Amino acid sequence: MATKQSKKATENELLENPEVIAERIGKGEAFLKKNSKVLGGVLIAAIVLIGGILFFQINNQNQNEKAQAEMFQAVYFFEQDSIEFALNGDGINKGLLSIVENYPRTDAANLANFYIGSIYLSERKFQEALTYLEEFSSDDYLVQSKAYSLIGDANLELGNTDAAISNYTKAARTNENKFMTPKYLAKLAVAQEEAGKIADAIATYTEIEEKYFESYEYSAARKHKARLEGLAAK
Repeated sequence: MATKQSKKATENELLENPEVIAERIGKGEAFLKKNSKVLGGVLIAAIVLIGGILFFQINNQNQNEKAQAEMFQAVYFFEQDSIEFALNGDGINKGLLSIVENYPRTDAANLANFYIGSIYLSERKFQEALTYLEEFSSDDYLVQSKAYSLIGDANLELGNTDAAISNYTKAARTNENKFMTPKYLAKLAVAQEEAGKIADAIATYTEIEEKYFESYEYSAARKHKARLEGLAAK
C-alpha cells in the first residue's frame, strides 16, 4: 500500500515539475511535426468522407421527394388500369420506368419496381416481372410478403419450381396471419405438387386445414389433401 502511495506521489511530483511538463510537451510537438503530413491527410480524408455522406443523404432525400412528386400520376394510371401510361407516361407526366431509370436508390424507385413487376406479371412477361420484383424490398410485411408471392408466381410460370417454393415459403412465413398466410400456403402446396414433392404438399394442406379452418382456402385444402393422399397410397 505504501509503495503504491509513494509511486503515485512521485508521479504527481513529476507532473507538477515544469521541466517534466515541458519535456512531455516537446515530445508531443515533435511527434506532431514528424507526422504532420500523415495526420493532416487523415483529417482531410475524414472531412471528405463525412461531407460525402451528408451530401449523399441530402441529395438522395431531394431526389426522392422529386421522384415521388413525378410518380403520383403514374400510380394513378396504374390504379385506373391504364397500364401503358403507367409504364411510359402520357407525354406530359413521367411513367414508372422513367422513375426507376432517373431516380435510382430512392424510395420512389424501389416502389416503382413493385408496380412495374406487377404489371409485367399481369401481361405474362414473367422474366421481366422478376427483374423488377427482385429489386424491390419493404419493411412493410404485408407488401413484402405480397412481393415474395408475386416472385413465386413468375417463377412457377417459368418452370422454376424450387424458386417458386422458396418465395411462397417466404411469403407464408413473413408475419403469419389468418388473412394472407393461407393464400400463400395454398400457392406453396401447388408449387410443391408441381415439383413432385407430394409429401410436402400434403403437409402444407394439413397446415391450412389445422390452423386456418375459417379461411376461404380451407375447403379446397381438404379436397386437394385427400386427392394427394390417394395418389400417395397407390
